[in-house]
Amino acid sequence: MSICRAAIVVLFFASTSWAHGPEGLGKVSFSNSCQPAVQATFTRGVALLHSFAFRDAEAAFRETLAGDADCAIAGWGIASALIGNTFAVGPNPQQAQTAKDAIARARATTRKTERERYFIEAIAQYYDDYPSKPHMQRMQSLSAAFEQVAKRFPADDEAQIFSAVYLTATQPLTDKTYAKALKAAEILEVQFKKHPDHPGVAHYLIHSYDFPEIAGKGMSAARSYSEIAPSAPHALHMPSHIFTRVGAWKDSAAINERSAKAAKEQKEPHDQLHAMDYSVYAYLQLGQDDEARRVLREARELKDFTPTVRAGPYALAAMPARIALERGDWAEAAKLVPEDNSRFPYTTTQTQYARAIGAARGGNPAAAEADVRAIARVSEDLKSKDPYWATEVEVQRLTTEAWVAFAKGERDAGLRLMRSAADMEDGNEKSSLTPARMLPARELLGDMLLAANRPADALVAYELSQQREPNRYRGLYGAGQAAMQSNDRDKARLYFSKLSEMAGSNLRPGEAAVVRQMLAKN
Repeated sequence: MSICRAAIVVLFFASTSWAHGPEGLGKVSFSNSCQPAVQATFTRGVALLHSFAFRDAEAAFRETLAGDADCAIAGWGIASALIGNTFAVGPNPQQAQTAKDAIARARATTRKTERERYFIEAIAQYYDDYPSKPHMQRMQSLSAAFEQVAKRFPADDEAQIFSAVYLTATQPLTDKTYAKALKAAEILEVQFKKHPDHPGVAHYLIHSYDFPEIAGKGMSAARSYSEIAPSAPHALHMPSHIFTRVGAWKDSAAINERSAKAAKEQKEPHDQLHAMDYSVYAYLQLGQDDEARRVLREARELKDFTPTVRAGPYALAAMPARIALERGDWAEAAKLVPEDNSRFPYTTTQTQYARAIGAARGGNPAAAEADVRAIARVSEDLKSKDPYWATEVEVQRLTTEAWVAFAKGERDAGLRLMRSAADMEDGNEKSSLTPARMLPARELLGDMLLAANRPADALVAYELSQQREPNRYRGLYGAGQAAMQSNDRDKARLYFSKLSEMAGSNLRPGEAAVVRQMLAKN
C-alpha cells in the first residue's frame, strides 16, 4: 500500500555549497510517498528545480534515491532536472538517456501514489520523442501532459505551478497576444497569494510577464524572488528580466552583480556569464562604460565552461559587441574578432553584425560586405533548423545591408531595408538568452532617418522604439536630437531630461554638452 508523507515545508537548508550561512531556497511543499529520512533532501531538490539550479537539483534527487531506493518520484525529479532550462534548447543525448533510465526505474518502482505516477508519466512525454522531435515540440507534449495532471489533481498546488511554467515555455515569440503566458500568469497569481515565499511561483511569474507590453505586471514577483531564494544564482538574476523590460537599470546592474558572484561561488560559469551580459547592458544604459568594461574583463577570465551550452558563448560574443555599439565606437566595433560556433551560429553573428555596422557607419562599407554575406549564410541555414533564430539573424542581415547601402550613398535603398528590418524585428520577441538585441532595429531606423536629414520621421521611429525598450541611453539621446532638429523644444527637453536624470554625471562627453546646452535654455 502506498504511503503518502505529509508535505514538507522548506525555508533554509544547511549546505556546505553555500559559503555565507544557511542556504535560502524559499518554501516548498510537495507530498510524496518516500521515507521520512529523505523528505528534506527530496524537497530541497524540488526547491532547487524551481530556481533552475539543475545540477544541484539532480544531485539532491540522486541523494534521495540513495537513502530510499523505492522513492519513485525522485526519478521524476532527475528527468525534470535533466531537461535543463525549459526556455533553452534541451538536453544532450547523454542527458536524455540518463533521464529515460530514471523514468524506467521510477515506473518499475511499486511504491508510488496515483499522483506520483501521473507526474512520472507526464515528464516521460518530453523524452518519448527524443531526438526525433525538436525541443519546442517536446515541450508542447510536456505542457499538454502536465495540463492534464493539473486538471486531474486541481487541489495540488505543485501540479498547477509546474503546469504553468511549461505552458509559458511554449509561448510562441511571434504571438503578440501572449495567450499562453497570460494563461500561465493567471494560474500563478492565484498561487502567489497562497504561497508568497514559493520560489517557483515568483520565478515563473517573471517568465510569464517577460514581454514589453505586460512587463510591468511582473514587478511584484521581480521584487520578491531574490529575497525568496537568495542562495540560487538564477533567483538573483531573474528579476532583471523585468527590470530590463521597464528600463530599471540600476536595479538590473545590482541584482546581476549579486547573481554573478553567487554563480562564481557555486561554480556555475554559464549562469555567471549570462548575468554578466545583463549587467554590461544595464551599465551601458547608465553611461557607466568603465563598469561595463570591468565586467567584460572579469568575464574573459572564465575559461572552464562547456561550449555546448549556449549561454556562455553567447554572452562572451555579446558583451564586447554591446560595449562598442552602444557607445557608437564604430572603429572598435569593426575590429572585433568573432569566434566560430557551429552549434549555435547565431552567437557568432552577433560579432559579425557589430563588425559590419561598425565598418559601414565608420565610412568603410566595402569592409562590411564579407560579414554581411556570412550573416546571410547563417540566416539561410537556420531556416530549416531553428526558425526563430533564422528570423533574428535575418533582421541582422537586413540591418547590415541597409547600412552598407546607406554608406554607399544609396539612401532610399538603405531606408527601405532598415524599415524592413524594424518591421520584422517588431514581429518577433527577444529570446530570454539575451537582455536585448545588439541594437534595436527601430532605433537604428531613427539613426538613419536622422542622418538623412529627416528629423521628424526619426523622432517617430525613436518614440516607437522606446515603447518596446524604454529608457535606452541611445534611444533617449536620439529622440532628443530628433526633437531638437524638428524644433520641438518641449520633446527635446523631455528626452534630454530623462537621459540626464538616468545617467547623471555619466553622460558621455560627446553627448553631455548637447544635453546640458539644451537643458540650460529657457
